[in-house]
Amino acid sequence: MSGKSDLTVLVPAYNEASTIADTIRSIQDQIVPPDEIIVIDDCSSDNTADIARSLGVTVMRPPKNTGSKAGAQNFALSSVRTGYTMAIDADTTLASDAIQKLIPALDDPGISAACGLVLPRYVKSVWERGRYIEYLFAFSFYKPIQDYYERPLISSGCFSIYRTEALRANGGWSTRTMAEDMDLTWSFYKAGYGVRFIPEATCYPVEPHDFGFMKKQLRRWSHGFVQNVKLHWRDVLHISFLRSTVAIAMWDAIFASIAYLVLLPILIVFVSPIFLLAYMIDAPAVAFPVLVKAASRNEIWKAVASLPSFFVLRTVNSIFILEAVWKELVLCRPLRVYEKGH
Repeated sequence: MSGKSDLTVLVPAYNEASTIADTIRSIQDQIVPPDEIIVIDDCSSDNTADIARSLGVTVMRPPKNTGSKAGAQNFALSSVRTGYTMAIDADTTLASDAIQKLIPALDDPGISAACGLVLPRYVKSVWERGRYIEYLFAFSFYKPIQDYYERPLISSGCFSIYRTEALRANGGWSTRTMAEDMDLTWSFYKAGYGVRFIPEATCYPVEPHDFGFMKKQLRRWSHGFVQNVKLHWRDVLHISFLRSTVAIAMWDAIFASIAYLVLLPILIVFVSPIFLLAYMIDAPAVAFPVLVKAASRNEIWKAVASLPSFFVLRTVNSIFILEAVWKELVLCRPLRVYEKGH
């Protein structure tokens, strides 16, 4: 496959001067290049726009900051003249064949979106290492199962391609939740479309490298998940596979987190230290698919060294998901301010 792809790439950007050039170059260097790259400079206070213009792409700037990635992408959507639209974060780079691998999934008119494999660009800090293992596990275990039913739980907002007509029919990306990519994915299912996961198409986002940034991301993702369950359960969860998947996710978010953070410490202190083993009972189930995937990428030692960090991240994530459930479902205090963390 060669030549143009009937594709426009949207790159929402707010103060991304340190990463925007790498993102743009990785798009320009694709084996199958897009027809146009549009950077939406969401009223940055740095020189994001100047860097983007110097690389020869279209730069658009809304009259005022839109307040979210979804808002920035919607600002540019009316300017798209191609059959397909790709959204990519301004801190994410692509493998050179990513578009070539991903876009054929949309040849099927029943498919509205396609997403690829996501791996952290840097794997150094405990948080980056934890996310590396989390992604290897999710994208080698959960996502292929979800793709079999054409029902990935989420078409990743950092790198996905959409059928433009389906995107416009949905009104673009909604700003009603903190997880606009999950909202869009489930809205497509409501409209009768399918979504595909193509593991051969790889992207590399910059993940939070310290707790301050990770905290913002985990809070946004946790609240976004709960908000989408509240929003879509009547319309989408009658689909049997999604109903089961979301039910398991909610069980894990609430009851497994309570057991992990509260019940097990009580049993360890007041019953027996042997309950410490429960913290590692699922370690082999996580490690096996992770190490298989890592071996296929010649990253086995990176994965081995990163496995302990996964359990640190999982503990912290449990705290944030419980906080989100409590505030969203019990206190009815939804998170409304979008804070990006990387």
